[in-house]
Amino acid sequence: MTTATTSRSNLMGALCAIAAVLCFSVNDMGIKFLSDRYALHQVIFIRAMIAMCVFGALIMPFGGGLTVIRTRRLRMHLLRGLCVVFANMCLFLGLAAMPIADAVAVFFVSPLVITIFSVIFLRETVGARRWAAIGVGFLGVLVIVKPGTTAFQLASLLPVAAATLYAVMHILARKIGGTESAATMAFYIQATFIVASLLFGAMFGHGGFAGSGHPSLEFLLRPWGPVAPGDWPIFAMLGTTGVFGGLFISQAYRLSEAAFAAPFEYIAMPMAIIWGVTVFGTWPAPTAWIGIALIVGSGLYMIWRESAKGRTLVAKAPRRR
Repeated sequence: MTTATTSRSNLMGALCAIAAVLCFSVNDMGIKFLSDRYALHQVIFIRAMIAMCVFGALIMPFGGGLTVIRTRRLRMHLLRGLCVVFANMCLFLGLAAMPIADAVAVFFVSPLVITIFSVIFLRETVGARRWAAIGVGFLGVLVIVKPGTTAFQLASLLPVAAATLYAVMHILARKIGGTESAATMAFYIQATFIVASLLFGAMFGHGGFAGSGHPSLEFLLRPWGPVAPGDWPIFAMLGTTGVFGGLFISQAYRLSEAAFAAPFEYIAMPMAIIWGVTVFGTWPAPTAWIGIALIVGSGLYMIWRESAKGRTLVAKAPRRR
């Protein structure tokens, strides 16, 4: 692959990652908004069914019709789908118990994990400066989680688990991206969501295990119930942003180096703060602001490093350090 081709691929991957993050940020806000009224698996099931309708109407016709669902990598798709399902469930359960900005900040251990995995499994080269910047971002996560203090809560580990599964998902996308389209990967993710949510609904949807009082456990164990008419627009928004977010993020990690695309997902951090303030009326705690500054600052530094030394995102490929 030539330098110019690598540059174009990285640029398109970065733009797709930004679009995906905007979709996922809206999704996180909507699911947290519904987390005190519905069971998690019911929300995921309805979201996935709406996403499938959107996929069939807006994505499949332009992606080759029914050929989109044809694949020779079914096992890899199912493995990736399971990673997505459990990553989402861990993140959403964390959102039910934590301020949205804190949960998203903790989730940003994912770029560190993605970078580690990209070196181990994809043989990508990451230089000392990029490692240092990601390390600073990880320090910001520790400031927010506060391990070893009385402010620490087990629910804050759920976004960490989500981040690890999220990293595995993108490494798998990079592995199969040469033969599978982003539309194909998005379809199998939504199909896995439907099957998994039905299974969880069969196990917990009766509500017999509910009643603990903990926000995360109640979100998981609450019984299925009728959807209020006023909540259907929110579900429609979740399905639409969910399927397009999955499409964009699959495309991002098909086109770009995993370690290059990951920092652009830091845009979710200011978005989470905005949702926290405008929708939920919560501001990050003073110490959380320090962690957020470290996380965002490290991401901006990594972007600056790629444009420094005459390496613009449009014209030149990032030289591996």
